[in-house]
Amino acid sequence: MITPRFTNSALALVGLAMIALSIEGVREFQHFVVGFGWVAMLQALLYLVAVWLVLNGQVDRRTLMVIVACAVACRLVCVFSAPYFSTDIYRYVWDGKVQAAGINPYLYAPADSHLAFLRDLSIYPHINRRDYAHTIYPPGAQILFLLITRISTSVIWMKICMVALELSAIPILVRWLTALGVRREQVLLYAWHPLLLWEVASSGHVDAAALPLIALALLFYLRNKPVGVGAALAGATLIKLYPIAVFPALYRRSRWRDWKMPVVLVAIITAGYACYLSVGIRVLGFLPDYAKEEGMESGSRYFLLTLARQVLHRDTLPTSAFYAFAALLLLGLSLWAFLRSEASPLAAVRCSFALAAALMLLFSSHYPWYYLWLLPFLCAIPYLPMLYFVTASFYLYTTQLANPGPAMYYMFEWLYGTTAALALYSILRGTYERKSFRNASGAGRTAKDAAVLRKA
Repeated sequence: MITPRFTNSALALVGLAMIALSIEGVREFQHFVVGFGWVAMLQALLYLVAVWLVLNGQVDRRTLMVIVACAVACRLVCVFSAPYFSTDIYRYVWDGKVQAAGINPYLYAPADSHLAFLRDLSIYPHINRRDYAHTIYPPGAQILFLLITRISTSVIWMKICMVALELSAIPILVRWLTALGVRREQVLLYAWHPLLLWEVASSGHVDAAALPLIALALLFYLRNKPVGVGAALAGATLIKLYPIAVFPALYRRSRWRDWKMPVVLVAIITAGYACYLSVGIRVLGFLPDYAKEEGMESGSRYFLLTLARQVLHRDTLPTSAFYAFAALLLLGLSLWAFLRSEASPLAAVRCSFALAAALMLLFSSHYPWYYLWLLPFLCAIPYLPMLYFVTASFYLYTTQLANPGPAMYYMFEWLYGTTAALALYSILRGTYERKSFRNASGAGRTAKDAAVLRKA
């Protein structure tokens, strides 16, 4: 039996190793020693060891302290390094500066002459797509950029704010797990995931700001606060659009007062876009052009469509067919979530997780930080295939396989194939355990009946 003392000691050692690897990872940005891929692989393996310890060992009140302390330490190591994997954060600071000058951020691309007076040597030269792309970030993110840059326009300050917002999800998740009846220490599945260290603490992605709002929406759902659910889900959607996908699972159809939830949701999202509506349809920013650039129109973005074209030897298989398939699948899952989410508190989490995971698997993002929002769900439901998928994604995106084109197709082929194998294993194992339980229960009843007959 794994005692609390052993669990805490082991977690402390693993946590120190995670911190050491974070330090080495930052060094790798400037000076090649073993390559960041090795650092990523070791961190991913250590993370899985820590997950196993939390799920299988006994815990006490000190366990959570160890988890939080190591999580904060790892982030502090990464947050003060220069962004390495992505330059998106420079656009965040730029958009904040543009708004502070009284200009709608959706109006001009950074290279436009109207914004020449805002150019500097620390931010402007590092903005990606600055010559042709208007901002792509939704209104909630824009408001956040404006507020953060009113204190400082440095990249480090933007990263500190993103990390602070992301860390605020931990106490919310702890309360949520406790309310669900799940051990609160499972927050480690979120807090120690390497994706958060390198895509938030190091790169400062705005997805961090949506994480506490998603956690709040789940907590408010458990506490029967529909207004809170609507407000939190609207806020998350205004920062990153995809959280709206879990709406069917968080709507209580049996409660008359839950009309407030969709009304608040729509009202806040409408108000957010209204703040920037002076540019009309351009409030969508670079999103339409981004769809073309990322292969969403041609279908090259979607691994499952590319796989179907390869298997069927039909290179002309239309993207519209994939969209129809994805829409039908998500519609079916949404209906299932709408009907089943109120069966139990955990059922709503399962339904939300299923919708979120299906969206991400269909979407097959070229960028690992899009998978961050799956982590809160994994805390309550440590489903092995998706835990593996998110963690393996983190590592694989640090390798040469992450280059768009044939290499990325092979990466997805391997990633999706192994995830499918784990899903099949989980199904077979669950079936076997249920059958064994039924057989044991049946044998127990038979023995009891025999004893009654002997007495008679």
